[in-house]
Amino acid sequence: MREVLVRLGEDPDRDGLKNTPERVDRSLHFLTRGYKEEPEKILRDALFDVTYDEMVIVKDIEMFSLCEHHMLPFFGKVHVAYLPKGKVIGLSKIPRLVDAFARRLQVQERLTTQIAETIQNAINPIGVGVVIEARHLCMMMRGVEKQHSSAVTSSMLGAFRDEHETREEFLSLIRARSNNGF
Repeated sequence: MREVLVRLGEDPDRDGLKNTPERVDRSLHFLTRGYKEEPEKILRDALFDVTYDEMVIVKDIEMFSLCEHHMLPFFGKVHVAYLPKGKVIGLSKIPRLVDAFARRLQVQERLTTQIAETIQNAINPIGVGVVIEARHLCMMMRGVEKQHSSAVTSSMLGAFRDEHETREEFLSLIRARSNNGF
């Protein structure tokens, strides 16, 4: 980091930059802490046998990640749904799963697929749907500089891919906003 500062034409010994290399190091370790997580283990510790067979949705999960191409942040919301087949996942584990993959150098497309496939492999549900809506600083601050652009990706497995009604129910429920703030 010190060398980067020098190449930018900065003096790494000036007052405001003296501790910047160490701060950046700590920051990057925090922002990429997902490499220390085991996504499968997160879910394995919270699987429950049930007879429930309706859609389970956890929506509006805040997500922050770093683009692997420019190491600039991208952030947004993740919506996850599945149709259980004998097992459900503890609700708090789904945002933890999102964080485990998001807190790595990423691309949004891979992140979307990783979340869906991990849930599919953990509980073998009838189907899984994941939608991510995100804003990318690598597009907003550099390159095309489009500040109001966002990217939407989806991964639909099983019934969410094969059954139009299931997919439409999921998409309409994540778009819905209630009067009580949910």
